Amino acid sequence: MRLPDVVAIPAGPFAMGSGLGREDERPVHRVHVEAFEIGRTPVTNAEYAAFLEAARVETPPWWRDPRFADPDRPVVGVTWFEAGAYARWLSRVTGRRWRLPSEAEWERAARGGLEDQPTAWGSALPPGEVPEGKISGPWVVGRGAPNPYGVLDMGTIVHEWCLDWYDPGYYARSSLRSPRGPRRGSRRSSRGGAWRHRVRWSPPAARSSLPPNFRYSDYGFRIVSPGR
Repeated sequence: MRLPDVVAIPAGPFAMGSGLGREDERPVHRVHVEAFEIGRTPVTNAEYAAFLEAARVETPPWWRDPRFADPDRPVVGVTWFEAGAYARWLSRVTGRRWRLPSEAEWERAARGGLEDQPTAWGSALPPGEVPEGKISGPWVVGRGAPNPYGVLDMGTIVHEWCLDWYDPGYYARSSLRSPRGPRRGSRRSSRGGAWRHRVRWSPPAARSSLPPNFRYSDYGFRIVSPGR
């Protein structure tokens, strides 16, 4: 099998959160994140198919729906548990550690080294980054422009599961070095925009969440490797 296409994100500090967004994006606080590699795009149907065949697990909803089934579209309808199972399977078959990104890692990658910018690309979305008009499913990955780190589709197409439990007030007591969220909760954090929404992108600091066993047609994920 082919290894995931990844982008190296350097270690360093960044200002996490936004003073202009929702309450759960505040306060803005400076955190340090260690170096890691992140999937250049969300995990695709083609990549997830190898896991389904090897692990003999149940296919997610919409798997055979023509609106979602293109191999280059992001896999959707996976629970947080299934996204984690994919990462553990990939770790076994590649001999390299993979997991879901923490919220801090996801936001660090999304910002692309830019501070206080409203999009993952700077002051505005690149032309044509998200389709306009009525659509009935997610578009293929990698059709847009890379952000300054070289990451694609950051904040668009699908909501992406993150490793952390979600707590709207967590930023007020967050660790300032490689934060991983609270120890417990009822919802798992997610990031990014979604094809199903009227506005099909989301700022780097915007937070979302869902119970970890839920499935939606606009929920996918991307993976990270925290180092060899």
